[in-house]
Amino acid sequence: MSEPTVFTRILNGEIPGDIVAETERVFAITDIAPQAPLHVLVIPKTEQYKNVTELAAGDPSLLAEVIDVAKSVAAGKADGEFRLIFNTGAGAGQTVFHVHAHVLAGDLEERALVG
Repeated sequence: MSEPTVFTRILNGEIPGDIVAETERVFAITDIAPQAPLHVLVIPKTEQYKNVTELAAGDPSLLAEVIDVAKSVAAGKADGEFRLIFNTGAGAGQTVFHVHAHVLAGDLEERALVG
């Protein structure tokens, strides 16, 4: 059996984390290396899904709950304006292979991707 992810360890209180929202199946924490004035991670409590495509295929209602929690966090902390990002795979910047959404808000500009 594999070791619990950092997110599960935060949820279980084994390591510190700032939990800002929680439902029966989802929790949200402040990112420790924020990329925007508001940077919150929304995470299913299950480690069953490594990325958003697995989650969408395996439990669409849980994916909808992740998005609903993201919307709620942004409503309370950013007047409902936010960017929602799922990194899928190491080449796309995913470093923890326990599906999670990044909620970013505050002074964000749309930039064209180059390359």
